[in-house]
Amino acid sequence: MYLAETRPSPTARWNPARKWTPDETPAQWHRVLTLLADISLFIGTRDIWVQAASHRPVVAAAISLCYACILVTGVLALVVRGGRTLARLDLVVLVTAVTLTLCAYAMRHAGSDEAVLTTQAAHQLLSGHPVYGQPWPWLFGHGVALTPTVTGGYDFTYGYPPLSVLLTAPLLWLGHGAAAATLVSTGALVVGTIVMWRLLPTPWRSAATLVCLGFGLLPTYARLGYPAVVALALLIPVVAGWPRLGGGGRGDWVRAACLGAACAAQQLPWFLAPFLLAGVYALRRGELGPRGAAAAVGRIVGVAAATWLLVNAYFLVSEPSAWFSGIALPLTQGAVIHGQGLVGLSLYFTDGSDRLVWYSHASLLLAAALLALFVLFVRRLGPAATVLPWCAFFAATRSQDGYYLLMTPLWLAAAVTAPPTSFTTAWQPRPAFLDGPGRRRARLATVVLLLCPSLVAVTVAATGAPPLRMRVLGTHRSHGALTELTLRITNAGDSALRPHFTLTTGQGMNRFWTLVAGPATLEGHATARYQLRPPDGRFPLPRPGVRIRVRAFTASPMTLSSADLRTARSDAGP
Repeated sequence: MYLAETRPSPTARWNPARKWTPDETPAQWHRVLTLLADISLFIGTRDIWVQAASHRPVVAAAISLCYACILVTGVLALVVRGGRTLARLDLVVLVTAVTLTLCAYAMRHAGSDEAVLTTQAAHQLLSGHPVYGQPWPWLFGHGVALTPTVTGGYDFTYGYPPLSVLLTAPLLWLGHGAAAATLVSTGALVVGTIVMWRLLPTPWRSAATLVCLGFGLLPTYARLGYPAVVALALLIPVVAGWPRLGGGGRGDWVRAACLGAACAAQQLPWFLAPFLLAGVYALRRGELGPRGAAAAVGRIVGVAAATWLLVNAYFLVSEPSAWFSGIALPLTQGAVIHGQGLVGLSLYFTDGSDRLVWYSHASLLLAAALLALFVLFVRRLGPAATVLPWCAFFAATRSQDGYYLLMTPLWLAAAVTAPPTSFTTAWQPRPAFLDGPGRRRARLATVVLLLCPSLVAVTVAATGAPPLRMRVLGTHRSHGALTELTLRITNAGDSALRPHFTLTTGQGMNRFWTLVAGPATLEGHATARYQLRPPDGRFPLPRPGVRIRVRAFTASPMTLSSADLRTARSDAGP
């Protein structure tokens, strides 16, 4: 299953059954892959060097040496003659990438809101205080992002499984701020990259360096302290060669434990696990029959569940209700809609919707449909097991690109170690209509029928009407900023609504504005005048041509109403 190409014959083709030979002249694609990984290390490196050159010359000198390594490796990758030598260059690229990642961490490790929350949770743990359900509003502001909710407030609590907290707690001595939490995620990424590099076939190893440490994407998330990076590192040994899962041996125990630990680090692995388990069952049933396949999956689930419970044991015993609410928080917190997915229809292309919850329904329906299709057509869809789960997030109310790109190394690991040939004997449930006459049409109809409910749910969400009709009556401006906004709002529906207002000039959500005058709850079919002020007393006006949107969120039901604010940038009064 691992690649090889021969140089002696120009017409030679890749033979998946032939193993790589160290002394063989490397294939051109291997040289190009090493070169691409090498080139990717340039991205973002100059910014780190500029920052280091001013006050950390040792780090700047290390980066300069890395530049030299990149240049020399680029030359050698194209001229060396032996496969063994090119494999050593792959190791040089990896070492260079790790060095640059650590240099970047040394210069930038302040972290994000997730790192700050993880650090505070670690302090709480060491002090013997509750971790979950505790608001820490003083951590936010001053550059630390807020998570606004449709209730008009913000989520100040820790909302992830506790593994990152447990790993951060022993490192709090490193210093103030979020340095410990960002070191955990950065270290996890480095270790995960090295593990993936070792698990991939030799000619593909530079691809691990490329997707994990190249481009500057994942190292940035690691320096921000995202718990998902820890989960990613733990999933790498699970996904690499995952069709062998359930075959027995020590490797099954290790991989199952890593799966349980990943689920105890962040919620994203929860969505991947059903696809992997369904694939393992199909593969083992094709070899061992239904009873043997069930036993193999049962062993994996048992070890993973035991590991997950072991990590969560302290919190499960000390604060069970708050712990359960905390780890389920991303699913229940009611954060305002945001992301690059289908919610953009209601955010940017219409004036809102009174049926936003249907985006969540669409996401769940799509996830269920994709899992059903995976089971029915596992021989075809098996290689995409690590990509399919994230498609469901495209329809969710929070469809941020981080949900996709944070797990992209798993795509590569599966692409290299789980090719289509691994699934030729997998068991597939086959109702008579899928294998009878006209089976091609029947299979297409099955795909359409399974995907239609999610499409209908998206349509319902996107075609909803904004429940509040907003008209701007006047603005107060001072020194190029808004200081007050007056609106006339009509509730077009039958239900009473409690609106919360904000102004936005881009894709993100600003802080909610303060209600100065107007009813907190607007009854059905009622009209009222609202007077609002910015949370900081002033809202700087953007340059001419930038779209300003007045947005009103309600929590029950979850709705969004938007209107454009047209105002010239001036220091005049209303």
